[in-house]
Amino acid sequence: MSPRAPRSEIVIQVRGLTNRFGDQLVHSELDLDVRRGEILGVVGGSGTGKSVLMRSIIGLQTPEAGHIEVFGENTVGRDDTEIADIRKRWGILFQGGALFSTLTVSENVQVPLKEYYPQIRAPLLEEIAGYKVVMSGLAPDAGPKYPAELSGGMKKRAGLARALALDPELLFLDEPTAGLDPIGAAAFDELTRSLQRTLGLTVFLITHDLDTLYAICDRVAVLADGHVIAVGTIPELLALDHPWIQEYFNGPRGRAAHAGAQQGADKAEPPQGVNRE
Repeated sequence: MSPRAPRSEIVIQVRGLTNRFGDQLVHSELDLDVRRGEILGVVGGSGTGKSVLMRSIIGLQTPEAGHIEVFGENTVGRDDTEIADIRKRWGILFQGGALFSTLTVSENVQVPLKEYYPQIRAPLLEEIAGYKVVMSGLAPDAGPKYPAELSGGMKKRAGLARALALDPELLFLDEPTAGLDPIGAAAFDELTRSLQRTLGLTVFLITHDLDTLYAICDRVAVLADGHVIAVGTIPELLALDHPWIQEYFNGPRGRAAHAGAQQGADKAEPPQGVNRE
């Protein structure tokens, strides 16, 4: 596994996280570090608590026990006003986009801006929202449209535009490519990597999409049995003798994703005699 990063390079630190719903123990003393500037993929079988982990980090789920720091600040047991400055530094894309159906795309993007910067006047709000809409890969004329007028992929991009509204340092993506066709999913992956590099984002990405893991994730954290059982690059994970990891990455879909990633890497290699620079 990869060596532990210096504390100054840890954006999210989770220690001893325990979550329980009735008699169901979801997390049991779970530990995880997310490093500055990386795209961390989070995987696990159904019911392993991937989304619950994200909700715990962003304060929508109060854990039974544990300590969570984001940007070096404790977020557990503190109300919204106490962590407002931290929340301004992250953006969230929930599954399906989670747009307000009665608001246009532009108005959805403006929601966090109005919440944290009520002094901004309407014309500037419109301008900022338009910029974020284009940044997310939508056409400028998507701004006045309502969610019901958008395709599934457009809804996700509109949700991404809202997540980027406050110029965050940290981006949470919950199953961003679920329900998209392979071309749309690949385009969203490419957009995510481009934004991460351009804006210097740290990305916490929950996914089942093996193509996404191979294409853009720097490391992958595997949840099972209430813990993060492993975290590392895909080659590091493949070296582990764990049944679920081997089945997940070496099953038919895993092999296909690996082959696709290798083909992409081969195409990126210049022909012999061509200067890489």
